[in-house]
Amino acid sequence: MTRSVSSETPGQEPESDRQVRLELLSEPELGRTLDRLASQVLESASDSRSLLLLGIPTRGVALARVLAGRLKGLSGHPIEYGSIDPTFHRDDLERIGTRLAEATQLPASVDGRHVVLVDDVIFTGRTVRAALEALHTWGRPTRVQLVAMVDRGHRELPIQPDFCGRVVPTTRQETIELCLRSIDGEEGVYLLRS
Repeated sequence: MTRSVSSETPGQEPESDRQVRLELLSEPELGRTLDRLASQVLESASDSRSLLLLGIPTRGVALARVLAGRLKGLSGHPIEYGSIDPTFHRDDLERIGTRLAEATQLPASVDGRHVVLVDDVIFTGRTVRAALEALHTWGRPTRVQLVAMVDRGHRELPIQPDFCGRVVPTTRQETIELCLRSIDGEEGVYLLRS
């Protein structure tokens, strides 16, 4: 599905303000991808009760909650989840600017846990590097893995997801949007192109 998106009223929008929205994953495809990712995470865990999912703001937090629900269905018990904000551990704040930091929410100690960092999109790898640094200020997990819904390339650091929903080569001007029903009222993954 292709759709033009703009904040201007139709007929008045400048050509340069138009965005094309390409559907990469439909709602059913996103559901199947989430099921696959949850299965892969569960298969990688020697003890599913040691799993702790930590979402990286912003969409990674909602994605961690969704994956925890699917993992509960597969494992038969609740999977703990929370969030970890890497904002103050970034090495590129002067380049990307700052956003309002979100409080790190840890439902339990990370010591001795199998931590799965969850992010919607992996790009340069700098956010994940900062999340790893932030995580180690809270304790020492036994194992840390990374789930990303979309790998869009352009890595600047040698960081790769252990589990990935979709690899989508992009230009630096394109962006990826993960929509979840609980936040957006729709579900899917989209490529936004100016």
